[in-house]
Amino acid sequence: MRVLLIGSGGREHALALKLSQSPLLSALLIAPGNPGTAQCGTNVALAITHHADVISFCQREQIDLVVIGPEAPLVAGLVNDLAQAGIKAFGPSKAAAQLEGSKAFTKELCVEAHIPTAAFARFTEIAPAKAYVRSKGAPIVIKADGLAAGKGVVVAQSIAEAEDAIDAILQGALGSAGAEIVIEDCLIGEEASFFALVDGTHALALASAQDHKRVGDGDTGPNTGGMGAYSPAPIVSADIAERVMAEIIRPTVATMQKRGTPFHGVLFAGLMITTDGPKLIEYNTRFGDPECEVLMPRLESDLLPLLLATIDGTLQTHSPQWSADAALTVVMAAKGYPGTPESGTRIAGLERAEALSNVTVYHAGTALDDHNALIAKGGRVLAVTARGPSIKDAQSRAYEGVAAIDWPSGFYRKDIGWRAV
Repeated sequence: MRVLLIGSGGREHALALKLSQSPLLSALLIAPGNPGTAQCGTNVALAITHHADVISFCQREQIDLVVIGPEAPLVAGLVNDLAQAGIKAFGPSKAAAQLEGSKAFTKELCVEAHIPTAAFARFTEIAPAKAYVRSKGAPIVIKADGLAAGKGVVVAQSIAEAEDAIDAILQGALGSAGAEIVIEDCLIGEEASFFALVDGTHALALASAQDHKRVGDGDTGPNTGGMGAYSPAPIVSADIAERVMAEIIRPTVATMQKRGTPFHGVLFAGLMITTDGPKLIEYNTRFGDPECEVLMPRLESDLLPLLLATIDGTLQTHSPQWSADAALTVVMAAKGYPGTPESGTRIAGLERAEALSNVTVYHAGTALDDHNALIAKGGRVLAVTARGPSIKDAQSRAYEGVAAIDWPSGFYRKDIGWRAV
């Protein structure tokens, strides 16, 4: 099969490496890709926001399957346009992608489907939002309704912090993503991520993970797109996993189908495991980043048939195999992240890191300069991933990989996996 993978981050490098191992694959093209994906296939310059260009490229290159990595093209309806042109694409339709594209959409679906989640209210005006916060007290959670690259959530510890967040978001700090906000009760428990493939009617559980959202050690500082992750999540026992499927995933799939907007793709449930059981924080409608960098190394089955079955509605015939090993990834970010990151700084030593046993370095925000040297080009730049018989062992190997990399302008958290270890 000739496959086009869309995206340029660490998630796409992880998907590219896994897809490149499939015996079904005859060619892998990545748009736009990065220096890491170039080792798995062929990077192509393609304006992925121009759907007509993507369609023309697929027709010209005889692409059999398009795999869409990031959320923005899904929410923009790329799957719909490809399907209309007769091109197979992995990911949800524009309507189904609203599960990620709008926090309010998902909260209302939770009410309809009786899915356990935090109590909430929706606002487009500052004054009533602040009045609601004052009536509820703190801690309380303020969320931009739309896509904000993982930076649209503020867990306010005081009324003043909540009001500042309301002002910032509704006054345009996040652009159109913040035209509406959702204010939620603050759930108490331990966060986890749970992934399932969905073919419109059938949901197939994949694996669990836990990530570290905050920029600093000890879970301090502002939220980021994710500073590291590990899989499996010890908090997600077999009993919890079945409750997630029964109480959250399957009711979502049934409700989306009943609405006439069946979901095809990967459902990434952000969970809070409370004393009452799992509750849904939010949905993403694609593989997480950096969660994908710990899921793909553990998946022993061929990824390509699973993606095809998700599109074709035949997931019930599949049972993916997972390694008993744990995987852990440490994100190396450019100084200044999650604000304005330093760009263009040189990175060396990746070969030393990857020479270590069971260590893989995924490129997330890298480029090559005019002298073919690797440089930082983004906030989250590398994801150093290791496998091992335990999370502690994987953690030790991953940090050994980080230490082998020479990048004075980078930084990383030194406590990824602390909950599990």
